[in-house]
Amino acid sequence: MKQEQTISAGTACVCPLIEYHADDYGLFPAQSRRILDCAENGVLNAVSIMTTSPRLAVCMESFEPFLDKLDIAVHLNFMEGQALRPGLLTGKNGTFRVTFGSLLLHSFLLDRKKYRTALKEEIKSQLQAAEPYLSGKPLRIDSHAHYHMIPVVFDALMDVLTENKLPVSYIRIPMKPIGLYLRHWTELKGLRPINLVKVLVLNLLAARDLHKYHPFMETLEKRVFLGVMLSGRMSYPNVSALRKDAAALAERRGWGLEILAHPGGVYESDDLAELTHKDDAAFLSSRFRRDEAEMFQKVGSDI
Repeated sequence: MKQEQTISAGTACVCPLIEYHADDYGLFPAQSRRILDCAENGVLNAVSIMTTSPRLAVCMESFEPFLDKLDIAVHLNFMEGQALRPGLLTGKNGTFRVTFGSLLLHSFLLDRKKYRTALKEEIKSQLQAAEPYLSGKPLRIDSHAHYHMIPVVFDALMDVLTENKLPVSYIRIPMKPIGLYLRHWTELKGLRPINLVKVLVLNLLAARDLHKYHPFMETLEKRVFLGVMLSGRMSYPNVSALRKDAAALAERRGWGLEILAHPGGVYESDDLAELTHKDDAAFLSSRFRRDEAEMFQKVGSDI
């Protein structure tokens, strides 16, 4: 990491009104190719790269023709596969063993400093691994399953950014405008009660993180975010039902709009066998990944 760089207002770049974003790039070559198809044949204009993936370098070779078309964020990962810094967060084989719930619990226990230190080491390593692919641009950061919203994780992330004086333009804050979904409740298909629980939890965590680090967060890009309430069901009909009102809300606030989906399905048996988290295996092999790829290919960029 370049130690002389600093976090400051003005590092943020001008973002498009709508960011059509795909997570998990770099996990596997075939899966990553499916993501790139959404840029080649659709409106996708941003991805998050998984720097813990041993296939990332190969996948980034395929990414080169898209360097001018797709923004890149770092997809912090504490869930799938092996850590870059094995230890407290992993089992003996280096595979992540912590869960969202366990890290949330450790945020309030006496051992939180120990976990904060371990998370700092892992976050710093993951950000360093992304550096060759960012072309010197300020960091844009999100995470697998939104783990970065957990207090001990967010605190560790802020430690890394401030202690290493890293330039950053955007950190995804998945705080949901619940009223937007209520207005379109009858139009939305596949809503699951568990996603409402996730939204409420993430909204509370986001409020905490934004309050604690308010001066710094005010220097970053801001976006209305669509993704959690319909997690796994960001189909063309669902996104079409919400997009106009979401864009209008973003315009009133003077923000951008981020629409997140996961079009990178994993269907190859060898790749599926390598996934270490059962939820990822079920999620990434679902037919809904194809529906989300279709959404990026069909939805128009004009409001």
